[in-house]
Amino acid sequence: MDVISSFKKVKNYCENEEFKGWDPYDGLNSKIFQATPLKKSKFARLAWIQFFKRNPINLRPLVNVPKEYNPKGLGLFLTGYCNLYQIALYGNVRFGTQDEIIEKINHLANLLIQLQSEGYSGSCWGYNFDWQARGGLYFPAETPNVVATTFATYGLLDAYSILDKEKIKNTAVTSAEFVINDLSRTEKKQGFLFSYAPKFGNNTVYNASLLGSKLLARVYSITNEETYKHAAKQSVMACCNAQNEDGSWYYGELPIQDWIDSFHTGFNLEALCDYQKYTEDRSFEDNLKKGFQYYLENFFLEDGTPKYYHNEVYPVDIHSPAQFLITLVKTERFEEHKELGERVCNWTIENMQDEDGYFYYQIKRLFKNKIPYMRWSQAWMFCALSYYLKNEYVDG
Repeated sequence: MDVISSFKKVKNYCENEEFKGWDPYDGLNSKIFQATPLKKSKFARLAWIQFFKRNPINLRPLVNVPKEYNPKGLGLFLTGYCNLYQIALYGNVRFGTQDEIIEKINHLANLLIQLQSEGYSGSCWGYNFDWQARGGLYFPAETPNVVATTFATYGLLDAYSILDKEKIKNTAVTSAEFVINDLSRTEKKQGFLFSYAPKFGNNTVYNASLLGSKLLARVYSITNEETYKHAAKQSVMACCNAQNEDGSWYYGELPIQDWIDSFHTGFNLEALCDYQKYTEDRSFEDNLKKGFQYYLENFFLEDGTPKYYHNEVYPVDIHSPAQFLITLVKTERFEEHKELGERVCNWTIENMQDEDGYFYYQIKRLFKNKIPYMRWSQAWMFCALSYYLKNEYVDG
């Protein structure tokens, strides 16, 4: 498959949409739902979200769910454009002039700075929708979380490496204070787990804690603040101690978090790699190797189909191939596993990209959910393909 053509199509789609879009979890943004008494019921909120998340027919225009910016999505787009800038400098393909790419980087960085959540110890970001979790937790829109904050911070630091603007750098590095001071900690025999969000619980998710670690490690590499390095290692230690003997991780520690899936495994591996890169502490190398071996052996079929779970193919979710391509590049394993990477990339383009350029959300056993989610699908594949192309034309 022509990856360049595929990337140009999704790039054009996202630029035409101005990076705004719907999300699998944005049902509560419905102006009709918000005008009813149902908005006060956690059961009604959960049912409403799940109905829109699972429905392959997009009813959002009918119930007034607007297309909006999502900070996590913007962070992924920002990193993607920074990769395009490197390709423009050193590669022999073009996705716009350097000036055009820099304009996009400036635009996205400024948007992220404007969309910060206020009232916390440092820069932080949440989602653009209210979210009712299955466990009963309720997150109002803009409640900051470590996941959105990490991707936004990474995007800004990538932008700073190109634009050299102190405002961008200063905004990004203060996010470490949010992680250190505003996230709660669950103490373990060795180390601790960072919570997903402040004050709201959900404290036992491994990939969320490791994202906090990789954010702290990267900011440490800029500031040399030892507190960040120490806290990052404590979280990594707790998560690596929770790794299963076969190299896998459960999603988290609660009974309802006992699944093993592809893209959260990829998050963990990328986070471990970044922790090592930015702190120069390689004491968890065996965990990384064991986890990567499990990743390769359990989440991909021979034809390149990216499985969701270790023991179940469906639903095939666009996050899985996107994170796989990013993981291969970020862990510097792309060349070693290039044939598999190409098979997964080609399968995804053939089976999950629409002729209009956008990527589908999921493939179920009997049907495809083709709703063009911006954060969940387009931002991830935009970023993933930018890494693929950067590796091919700059790093490879």
